Amino acid sequence: MAIWNNLLSRRQAAAVMVGTALSFGITSAASAAEGQLRIAKQFGVVYLLLDVAAEQKLIEKHGKAAGVDIKVEFLQLSGGAAVNDALLSNSIEIAGAGVGPLFTLWDRTKGRQNVKGVASLGNFPYYLVTNNPNVKTIADFTEKDRIALPAVGVSVQSRVLQWASAKLWGDKEFDRLDKISVALPHPEAAAAIIKGGTEITGHFGNPPFQEQELAENPKARIVLNSYEVQGGPASSTVLYGTEKFYKEAPKTYRAFLDALDEAAKLIAANPDEAADIYLKANGGKGDRKLLLQVIKNPEVTFKVEPQNTLGLGQFLHRVGAIKNEPKALSDYFFTDPRIAAGS
Repeated sequence: MAIWNNLLSRRQAAAVMVGTALSFGITSAASAAEGQLRIAKQFGVVYLLLDVAAEQKLIEKHGKAAGVDIKVEFLQLSGGAAVNDALLSNSIEIAGAGVGPLFTLWDRTKGRQNVKGVASLGNFPYYLVTNNPNVKTIADFTEKDRIALPAVGVSVQSRVLQWASAKLWGDKEFDRLDKISVALPHPEAAAAIIKGGTEITGHFGNPPFQEQELAENPKARIVLNSYEVQGGPASSTVLYGTEKFYKEAPKTYRAFLDALDEAAKLIAANPDEAADIYLKANGGKGDRKLLLQVIKNPEVTFKVEPQNTLGLGQFLHRVGAIKNEPKALSDYFFTDPRIAAGS
């Protein structure tokens, strides 16, 4: 299995965007193929299901059980925009990003590539953390502050921040904080919050970076919890793909879901082993004790069934961020018995 741990340079990412711009709205001529599975993931414990599936070779295992040899490759990116570009340029079959980027792509490809969700990666509370002592709520951020997140106006962190802004200032002001938001990978943003002394005074991140910030900088505090905005536990990070892959590679698709399901059970039964797998997949970097704290957090659940995602999509439609209104999970997730009971 080839695992690419390098983050695309800005130049490479720009090249991908150009290629995507040319093909946006045009169904790729390339055919989806059984046995080919290229997956884009990002940073954080939220991708632990993929790390476990990779380490245990669960996708290959379930593929063989279904009579197909699956070649699995992982591409590591940062930000929903880059992940969406990779999917539309036919560089990957499975995109791993926030539910915000899923809604963006579902909306823009409806009637063409028909991108939909495949599975959730679990429920995780995302924290907007600040090291600015003057910031107690999002209303306290000023022009002098900068809020780091994976992709401005696209990532789930950005969309949740917009939702929170709309609740505070009204729908017409939903993107009020976009102008002081900057795109930055989680590791770099976390380092800025911990060290201090930079223009980055806020970071809307994910585990374990947010916990690391709170543990290593005594001035760091939580300004916003995504669960508070979303109305409870929610699947903020998901996996999605094109209708072509769903229809033309059914054995590979099912083997992938089977592998994720098994990975979720392994994490629940053996959190210590799961923590070791995460550390190995990320070059041994990280505090194991802090990592276990995240995995065992009662607010965290590893599962493939999406939960509490519809509200964000309806908000995005209400403020005009997407044209099509999602009315049920089946509108933006592919059909599967393990997904059907989600929300």
